[in-house]
Amino acid sequence: MAGLLAWTLAACVGGPDAPRSRPEAVATQAEAPAAQPSKQSAGQIGSGSVKVALIVPLTGQGASVGAALRNAAELAYDDFQKPDLSIVVKDDRGTPDGAREAAQSALADGAEVVLGPLFAANVAAVGAPVRNAGKPVIAFSTDAAVAARGVYLISFLPQSEVDRVVEEVTAGGRRSFAAMIPETNYGNAVEAQFREAVARKGGRVVGLERYAPADPGAAIERLKGVISGPDAQADALFLPGSADGLVTMASALTKAGFSPSRVRPVGTALWNDPKILALPAFQGGAFAAPDSAGFASFSQRYQAKYGSVPPRVASLGYDAVSLTAALSRQYGTQRFTDATLTTPSGFTGIDGTFRFRPDGASDRALAVYEIRGGAAAVTSPAPRSLGPSGI
Repeated sequence: MAGLLAWTLAACVGGPDAPRSRPEAVATQAEAPAAQPSKQSAGQIGSGSVKVALIVPLTGQGASVGAALRNAAELAYDDFQKPDLSIVVKDDRGTPDGAREAAQSALADGAEVVLGPLFAANVAAVGAPVRNAGKPVIAFSTDAAVAARGVYLISFLPQSEVDRVVEEVTAGGRRSFAAMIPETNYGNAVEAQFREAVARKGGRVVGLERYAPADPGAAIERLKGVISGPDAQADALFLPGSADGLVTMASALTKAGFSPSRVRPVGTALWNDPKILALPAFQGGAFAAPDSAGFASFSQRYQAKYGSVPPRVASLGYDAVSLTAALSRQYGTQRFTDATLTTPSGFTGIDGTFRFRPDGASDRALAVYEIRGGAAAVTSPAPRSLGPSGI
């Protein structure tokens, strides 16, 4: 499997005419003084000539996730049969200041690319200084607002999930959408994408309400005539949100007379949670998420090596290191240029095909699942390649 992953990552990069880096970036590298060892280092993976920094929280907020990302990076390094990488792991302490210090330390160490950070505010803190040094960032945040040219998000962005599930539902003949969207930053991001995706696919939004996550009752009451009863105007109901919030939502929907057999529930990858899959109000609902087969295989190998179940985002650490290893192996000095990283055909990793856009956001090939009998079943497999729309 590791050999196949190495081949697919490298093969998707392109042919022998590798993109060339900007002349000023080459000059910067040539003129840089020899780096001194950093005191900020929190461990190192490998001792190759290509220096990579992995910035994750190992203390403070998110420390357990940061440790899993670090473990996944080590697993990828071993699976690639110890490529010519030297990955210096740096603790950002879960804070923007810590991330900024870690990035400065990474640059002083001579890192050619920064993997991480995890949190949006920390990505924002490192983006400018790393890019000003002519190096790219490949971060794990799911907030598309922190993406920029040279600051690439390898994470699972909800915008891609909204596009994919709306495409699938409209292809099935449902074009009148209602929506209940939480008053959160996540809600803000998915609402804009939802409206755009529905319009692009020839649908219409017949009702939309925002609600406080802990109290959806009043919003459901306002939308009741649109989503319940024999005269419901909507034939699909978009319900993004966290598992706990949607459990509360489901109870209120049932009391309002909502029937998933008449109005199909539609959501994002956050639905792939046992709490949601078991809800009667969500049976027959559809959501988009990465194909689970790759992560299942990764999880088994992770557990065998580290003795614990990895969090879902751990595969991002694996794919980030696999990507740097494959590009280093094939592209030499052109390995981390913007043109190489944004190749339109993209790359294939644990969670399927993905690519970086020039603006830093990413597209992913996603599967569509339907909730049946308390479980999620694939009804539309993830495509092998990405089309012009990124879906």
